[in-house]
Amino acid sequence: MDSLVEDYLNDILDRVRDEDDGAVADYIPELAKADATPLALAMCTNQGWIYSVGDDEREFTMQSISKPFAYAAALQDCGVEKVIETVGMEPSGEAFNELSLDGKTHRPVNPMINAGAIAVNQLINGEDSSVDDRVEVIVDYFSRLAGRQLTVDENVTESETGTADRNLALAHMLRSYDVIVDSAEDAVASYTRQCAIRVTVKDLAVMGATLALGGVQPLTGERILEPLVCRQVQAVMASAGMYDGAGKWMASVGIPAKSGVAGGLMGTLPGQLGIATFSPRLDESGNSVRGAKIFRALSEDMGLHLMSAVTRKGSSVRGIRTRGRTTVFRLQGGLDFSGAEEFLTAAENQDITTPRVIIDARRVTESNPVGRRMVKEGLRRIRENGKKVAVVDPNNVLGKRRFEDGTRVATTAAEIDEQ
Repeated sequence: MDSLVEDYLNDILDRVRDEDDGAVADYIPELAKADATPLALAMCTNQGWIYSVGDDEREFTMQSISKPFAYAAALQDCGVEKVIETVGMEPSGEAFNELSLDGKTHRPVNPMINAGAIAVNQLINGEDSSVDDRVEVIVDYFSRLAGRQLTVDENVTESETGTADRNLALAHMLRSYDVIVDSAEDAVASYTRQCAIRVTVKDLAVMGATLALGGVQPLTGERILEPLVCRQVQAVMASAGMYDGAGKWMASVGIPAKSGVAGGLMGTLPGQLGIATFSPRLDESGNSVRGAKIFRALSEDMGLHLMSAVTRKGSSVRGIRTRGRTTVFRLQGGLDFSGAEEFLTAAENQDITTPRVIIDARRVTESNPVGRRMVKEGLRRIRENGKKVAVVDPNNVLGKRRFEDGTRVATTAAEIDEQ
């Protein structure tokens, strides 16, 4: 059944595959010569299931996507009050590398712009840490979030260091107001290596899911972050993660997200999912063009907008029971992507030995197009395995009772026998 989700994700990629708007980042030599064609998408659910398609094994550097995770590390290690003394939480409405600080406090306005990210980086492992020790702590921390050992791309690090004049100016400005104590050169060196950590979309989806799940890594089960830290990070991502386009992004897409100039884009749906895309061509704000379109499509199809998500409480599978010649799956609550994925997983793991299968949707209160599509496709595949299928759905929450080939889903035992 897993391939059903991946089929859908491939459909999403096909919608944007031929788009060629935007350009790779040209101000970093190593990124300027990058291949612009790779395209990948991954999702990690609250159950730790990873679905990925396209160039999902392709590694790229995190760049600014490292910012929310470094912010989380600083919050976890130093506490919220200490971090707030160093960097604010308000959206800036400015470009990510703008040379500006808060006019009253002289703090960076938020941790998602470069000034704030450099300041946050200096909090990790203590202000007296050497560059090498700090980077080692960050790489180890990010590796725990991803569930595998990550590395730094030294070629990208060297390339960025040679073009880091603006970040050096930011670091000198931070030093002048005692926001950081390290030398500007060391501060930028540490931050640049943080940005050059290599990941795949699968890594980012898992890291995002860890934030979405309140700090529990969905693959290893390790609690890495406290829930309050994850709430804080996602709140700041929602208001400032997409730079000067953050307000429009939240209104139209509604998914807390962070972009990087290598072409990555990572988002979270609290309690449910981590999502990541990779496509190197960027718009004028430095966000992946095709990645943003994929997120919009997912938000619209799956009802992922934070202000309009299907209400869910507990598992969508209330129970599975076998009665004579029939296996009954009882569903409940809101049926969105996550709910449908729970049903598909349960159906895949269930040893169905009966000739008939019934889906009891009487306790399903609401659904969205993707949830309905996934459930009905799952039923079609059960039928293709030789089972007769029926649906108990008096409120019609699953929509039209027809498979894609035109066959009507039976709604009574008599109709099953007639199939």
